[in-house]
This record gives sequence, structure tokens and C-alpha cells, in this order.
Amino acid sequence: MKKKSHPLLGIHSLLMMIFIYVPILLIIVYSFNNTRLSGDWKGFTFDWYTSLLKDRHVMEALTNSLTVALISTIAATLLGTLAALSLRNLGRKWKGSMNGLMYLPVVIPDIIMGLSLLVLFNQMHIPLGKATVIIAHITFSMSYVYVVVTARLAGMGRQLEEAASDLGATGWQTFRYVTLPQISPGIISGALIAFTMSLDDFMVSFFVAGPSSTTLPIFIYGQVKRGISPEINALCTLLILVSVTLILLAQFFLNRGKGQKKHKMLPI
Repeated sequence: MKKKSHPLLGIHSLLMMIFIYVPILLIIVYSFNNTRLSGDWKGFTFDWYTSLLKDRHVMEALTNSLTVALISTIAATLLGTLAALSLRNLGRKWKGSMNGLMYLPVVIPDIIMGLSLLVLFNQMHIPLGKATVIIAHITFSMSYVYVVVTARLAGMGRQLEEAASDLGATGWQTFRYVTLPQISPGIISGALIAFTMSLDDFMVSFFVAGPSSTTLPIFIYGQVKRGISPEINALCTLLILVSVTLILLAQFFLNRGKGQKKHKMLPI
């Protein structure tokens, strides 16, 4: 007999959803408001979105964000995947220690990460700019890729790889035709998560960005200090839309990988 949940749990869940999503919904709604006065609805308009395309500073910040996100995602995906593959064969004792080190950028506060990287760049006399932002984003994005790919490897098992080796496949052939297709959904999902984290990051970027490397989150922060405008609401709405889309795509590839695994396990 299925146990019914307590009604208070449902009410608690509803209140939490309202607390989390109502502020986001307000930003989206007022990005279409036909007035600059916050909280005073004067009609529906797309003018604030079209004005973003004409703003040179917004386009510069967008270009910086996309450049940083793209380069850091490629590097983080490669390094995170290689780390997951290499640590897979370690003994239990060393594997636990290395896993802890790889998980550290995920659990450490962003302000500590940003400050530590700032100190490192200063000690190495590296001028702050787009390069330092990319390095910083690779540092924390790599861990997210590692977590996703490691989970995929753990669920894959070694039966197919051992079968390929028994049939005479070389190490490269086994990786190319067996391992890589099995973990590719995890790699794609990890890359999408890394891209999302890089695109949305503010705290770490705030510490390591230079004068000519302002990203969209930093630009939004600077504008909000002068007051919340409809253009900022529109820009935040676009970031929300992109972030949600990428997260849904990442979840889709993860579920697709699980579905492929279950399908291959069915008896013929």
C-alpha cells in the first residue's frame, strides 16, 4: 500500500516554489513593461530587448562572456574527462583522496575561490584580463565535468571494454569504439553545465577580471548599483532563458545516456 505524504509537506513545497520563482517571474514580467518605473505597469513592449542590441557596452560584455565560456568549456571538458578516465584506474585509497581534491572547487565558497586565484595571479605577476578569467573558469568548471563523467563511468561498468579486449581490440580501439560512445552523453552534459556555470559566474570573475574583460554578470552588477532599469530586467531574462535551456539540454543528454544503457542491457 502506497503511503500518503503529509499535507504540510505539499504546502511547504509550494511555499518554497513561490519563494524561489516569484522573484524570477517578476523580473521577466517587468522586462516587458512600457515604462522605466519599477512596479508601475504601463503596458507591453519589446523595446527594452531591441535597445540591448544597440548598446555597445552590452554587446562588448556579451562578447567577453561568450568568448570566456566557449574557451573555458572546451578546456574544462577535455581536462575533466581526462581526469575522470585516469583516476578511474586508481586504487581505492588514492582514488578517494583524488576525488576529494577534484570535488573541492565544487564545494568551496566562490569568494574563497576568487580571492585565492587573485592572490595566485598577483604572486605570479600575471595582469588581470580575459586570460585570467578563462583560467579561473577552467579551474572550477573542470570539476563539474569530472563529476558528471565519473558518474557516467561508474554506471557503465567494464564488461564491454573487457569483451573488446578479449576480441583483440587495442587500447585505443576500445576507447574509441566502446568507452567514448558510452560516456559521450556524460561529456556533452558536463560541457553544457560548464558553459552555463561560466556564463552565469559573477563572484570569481569579479575578483580576476581586468578593465577590458567585463562579463555580462559583472556588467549587470555595475548597472544595478545605479538602479534597476528595464534593460537590466531584459538582460537578466535572456540569461535566465539561456541558462534554463542549457540545463534542460544537459539533463536530456544524461537521461538519454541512461536510456541507451538500459536498452543495451535488455536480452536479445
